[in-house]
Amino acid sequence: MPAPFPTPAPMRRALDLARAAGAAGEVPIGAVVVRDGAFIGEGENRNRRDNDPTAHAEIVAIRAAAQAIGDFRLTDCELWVTLEPCAMCAGAISHARIARLYYGASDPKGGAVDHGAHVFTHPQCLHRPDVYGGIAEAPAATLLRDFFAVRR
Repeated sequence: MPAPFPTPAPMRRALDLARAAGAAGEVPIGAVVVRDGAFIGEGENRNRRDNDPTAHAEIVAIRAAAQAIGDFRLTDCELWVTLEPCAMCAGAISHARIARLYYGASDPKGGAVDHGAHVFTHPQCLHRPDVYGGIAEAPAATLLRDFFAVRR
């Protein structure tokens, strides 16, 4: 049996950020924006800490990356996130013109990329990133499952 594919560095960092979010009482989701192999933006869920419904990990990471490069267009960037993005985050990914999206766990309830709204398939969607799901899916799903098991 071949060895499992190693988790790429950006997803390892996103998982670390997700763990930090969970430790702070936030839903454990982390995200990293990568450009030419360098991490230029990162984020973790901050909704409760910032009293901001838009402070999802993806939005926080996209904002940081845009500030880092001085441009709201992230055309040559990748976004790595531990959970399939929701409709709001998928819209931000499209508006930022992110080239590639890598996500960990699928989200049949709130995801909007491969579930629900399928944001990138709509004719009104002006930019569609290449999408790769299931990257480090097991550890990403375990973080979420464990977080919610304690709260239910």
